[in-house]
Parts: sequence; structure tokens; C-alpha cells
Amino acid sequence: MGRIVGLEDAGSLPVWRRPVALLFLMAFAMPITFSTWSALLNNFVIEAAGFTGVEIGWLHTVREIPGFFAIGVIAIIIFMREQVLGLVSLFMLGAASAVTAWFPSFAGLLTVTMLSSIGFHYYETVNQSLQLQWIEKKRAPQTLGWIVGVGSGASLLAYGLLVVTWKTLGLSYNFVYLVSGGVTAAIAVFCFLAYPQFEAPHPQLKKMVLKRRYWLYYALQFMSGARRQIFIVFAAFMMVERFGFEVHEVTALFLINFLANMIFAPLMGRAVARWGERRALAFEYIGLTGVFLAYGGIYWFGWGVVLAAVLYVLDHLFFALAFALKTYFQKIADPQDIAPTAAVAFTINHIAAVFLPAFLGYLWIVSPGGVFVLAAAMALTSLTLALMIPRHPEPGNETVFSRYVAAPAE
Repeated sequence: MGRIVGLEDAGSLPVWRRPVALLFLMAFAMPITFSTWSALLNNFVIEAAGFTGVEIGWLHTVREIPGFFAIGVIAIIIFMREQVLGLVSLFMLGAASAVTAWFPSFAGLLTVTMLSSIGFHYYETVNQSLQLQWIEKKRAPQTLGWIVGVGSGASLLAYGLLVVTWKTLGLSYNFVYLVSGGVTAAIAVFCFLAYPQFEAPHPQLKKMVLKRRYWLYYALQFMSGARRQIFIVFAAFMMVERFGFEVHEVTALFLINFLANMIFAPLMGRAVARWGERRALAFEYIGLTGVFLAYGGIYWFGWGVVLAAVLYVLDHLFFALAFALKTYFQKIADPQDIAPTAAVAFTINHIAAVFLPAFLGYLWIVSPGGVFVLAAAMALTSLTLALMIPRHPEPGNETVFSRYVAAPAE
């Protein structure tokens, strides 16, 4: 990776060695580990460590702590290039996830989860920054849609193999974690050795950036993090705890999710390009409000497992539209602000994520339906914020109020 190549010269490289190809390969590598970890987690912690809603809440709170400190990326990129940091973080995610089954206790799982989470969150922070720097604005929605599709394809592959082989071959948690984590780590090493270092035309600021004109983006990131935690922590946990789903059944549900995402995410990218971020995000948040209210109805009115499974798939499809938030920021941002703001945004995104899972773990014991009603309220708040995005966002036109007041410089 010693050679430095400017983005303007990258077109002379073979297609597979260009920046977008690297983004696609990293997008493929990360879900192999993360999706496998997610598919096995709820069954593993219940069977091996006897987790209840309280312990799973604490586990996810610990998992989100590195996301809260993603702002540390700004300090690291003073000494390390973003591309290198992203690949090192991807390797760390794979290596730490590989040994998850070696620590079947509350303390052990918290420790290994913290290590893999550092890799995951620092990778995601840098990856978001690189995407917005390396992809042209006019092609960003479509390209990001394809990247989501590639990630979904990787998840589909991981889940498909689990569904087919888990019971047939009598696989163990240890074997699956080792293989999936090892594959991700190996791809990270390959990317480090096979690709040059790409130089974006706009040097990134290496200090914390907080600008008043980005306030709506910050608010949407905060609500996204809070709302997402409820889905990540409790939706799949509900399928195991309430309906007794086994590993291959949870994995089959995940497989359906990502098959749908692989098909629809590129179409969603085209829709965002045509209709704009405001309409796309409003559609997402209206849909999520209905989904979360229906989740609550499962507990209050005894609605069955088929509805729960359908809602889980719809939930994933709506969340796939979240890349519209990235393109909104790309349109309003100063080019040199992308890397530091990606780190700041990740930290903002995880403010609620640090305390919310643990708090909701206790609420879950009292009223599982109440957890999802709270999520619906968050989705409605996000909808209100999304309607403040102008039809054509750009610097100086960050919100619908920009036409009435002079935009502040920072």
C-alpha cells in the first residue's frame, strides 16, 4: 500500500483496483463477520450465558461505547491515513469476532464485544468518510445504493450458509465465529496489500468540526442512533424469547431481509436521486412508525409469529434508506469537513446508544410493548426533522428555514 494515487489518476488503474472497487470489497467483507455475529448472538448468549433482557441490554450498551468515542478518529488520522485506519479497524473487527465463543460468560462477552466494537465503529466512521470523498455527488445515491446491495449480498451469503449447514453439519458456535471472523480479517489484509493509497483532492481537517449550519444533520443522526438501537437490540431478541426461534430460523429471517435489501437497495438509490432526501427519509420514518406500533401490538394483542417476521423484514427495508442521510450531508458539507464531521456524527449517533439499551432492558422486563411505542415516538420525531430538509440542499440552503435567515458561517 505504499504507493499514493490521486483520485483524478485512479481511472488509469485496472477496474478492480480503483477506489470504488475497494469500497465494494470492504462493503462485502464487513457483513460476513457482523451478520454472522448478529445471527448467532441471541441464541448464543441465552444458551451459553443465560442472558435475559437485562444482560442483553448491558451487552449492547457496552457495544456502543466505542461508537460514542468515534470522535477519536480525528486524533488518529493525524498520524495514520484514513484508508489504513479503515483496514486496520476491519481486521480488528474480524479477529475479535472470531474468538467470541471462547468467552461464554457475562464478563467475557462484554470484553470481546468491546474489542470487536472498536473495530466496527472505527471502520464505519472512516468508511462513511471515504465514501463521501471518493464518490461523485451526482452518482452518490446510486453508488451508495449498490454498496448497500453488495453488503446485503455478503450477509445473504453468510446467512444462507448458516441455514443450509447449521443443523445439517452440526456446526458449533466456535467454528462459525472463527470462520466468519477469519474471512473478514483475511480480506482486510488483502485490501491493505493489493490497493494503493488513494489521495482525495480536498485535504481533510484534522480537528473537531461543529458547525451551526449542520445542526439538522446532527439532530437526525442523534435520533437515528436512538431509534436504531431498539431495533438492533430487541427486535431479534423478541423472536428468540417470545417465539422460540432457533439459530437456523433466526438466520433464515435475516437471509430474507438481506435478499430483499440486495434487490431493493439499488432501486432505493435511484429513487433518492430522483425524489430527493427529504421524501426518502420521510417515507422511511412513516414506515418505521407503523412497524414499531405493530411490534407493540404483538405483545398487547397477541398477534402471531408470521406478522412479527413480516415486520422484521419491513423494518430492514426501511432502514436501508438511511444512506439518504449521507447524501444530504454530502450536498451541504464543505469538502474538507467530511472526515471530522463523520467522526463527530458517529459520536452524536451513539449518545443515546450508550445508555438506551441498558435502560430499555429494564423496561423490557416490565413492558416489552412499551419499548416499541417509544421507538415509534422517536420515528415520528425523526419525521418532523426530515421535513425540514429542503428539496435541493446545498451550502447555504441546509434547511427549509435557510431562505428566511442568513446561514451562519459555522
